[in-house]
Amino acid sequence: MFTPGMLAFRRASGGGSGRGLFGGGAVTGYANVNTIDYVTIASTGNATDFGDLTAARRFLGACASSTRGVFAAGFGSTLTIDYVTIASEGNAIDFGDFPNGNRYGCGGCSSSTRGLFGGHPSVAYIDYITIASTGNATYFGDLTQNRYYTTACSSPTRGVWGCGFKGSIYDVIDYVTIASTGNATDFGDLTVARYSAAGCSSSTRGLFAHGYTTGADVTIDYITIASTGNATDFGDISTSRFSGAACSSSTRGVFGGGYSTDMVNTIDYVTISSTGNATDFGDLTQARTGPAGCSDAHGGL
Repeated sequence: MFTPGMLAFRRASGGGSGRGLFGGGAVTGYANVNTIDYVTIASTGNATDFGDLTAARRFLGACASSTRGVFAAGFGSTLTIDYVTIASEGNAIDFGDFPNGNRYGCGGCSSSTRGLFGGHPSVAYIDYITIASTGNATYFGDLTQNRYYTTACSSPTRGVWGCGFKGSIYDVIDYVTIASTGNATDFGDLTVARYSAAGCSSSTRGLFAHGYTTGADVTIDYITIASTGNATDFGDISTSRFSGAACSSSTRGVFGGGYSTDMVNTIDYVTISSTGNATDFGDLTQARTGPAGCSDAHGGL
């Protein structure tokens, strides 16, 4: 039965049920997996198996509407885009392809209707899709610098990418207006240059967590998405790592997986509107590096 209380929760959590997904990655030995896990963001506890991606891969990107999660590209299947219905469980379905091959290490973000993926090993491309449809991605514009192993977050109007790697490690933050097309604009800098971080957001604040600097890092930074300027220190992740994933509701950011001295199954969380260190949430079904995260209640909805 649908109640007014359920409606209030849906509004508070960004329109969805508050479910977060972690898809893909690689296990010990760097064997790519197609695993999708899910968590209920407002709770704590271990992740539960959701289903499988259409192709096993790592260093992929993800975005979501309030109903559909989309997983794109990745090392092991660089053209593939597939999708799931977040409220159910089951295997992913083919969505389309990227028009520009060799796509991995791309950060994904979205509004309620449009998903964007920025970062590429060879070019500065940002591509976009209409989440409710299927079909190949379309060129949107370029990041301010050619880089990959980026991470992204969004408000309902603005998409933001932070960090990256291309011959050197970047601290740059870029942004675009999601409903338009065109090249990204400089936003500011992270507190620490790094790549393979994890990003998530409420509708007002974006977080960039951990990553690789000269090794696995613990830093969490935050920005106010509607403004521009340099990021501010938020706190630390529970264990130093890089190549993890993140998802969020309007109030809580959740970080899962990655690599430290081996593959990590740790999930931890923060309250986005505050500052402070992350708290243990539970574990993924597999310790793995390079997954992607999305949710039906993130700040872009």
